Amino acid sequence: MTNATKTISNAPVAEDRNAWRWGFTPQAEIWNGRLAMIGFLAAALIELASGQGFLHFWGIL
Repeated sequence: MTNATKTISNAPVAEDRNAWRWGFTPQAEIWNGRLAMIGFLAAALIELASGQGFLHFWGIL
């Protein structure tokens, strides 16, 4: 084999950042942040629509 026919790749393998992975992984933290943003937006919309706080809306306070 000559050097022209050898293929050596030291490039890092790209991970799918949107994959659903369990444990303390970057993918899990990305999904945690996304779901937290959805929850925060839902709570803010409930407060705007009802004129009450989130806990008052659900009858907790």
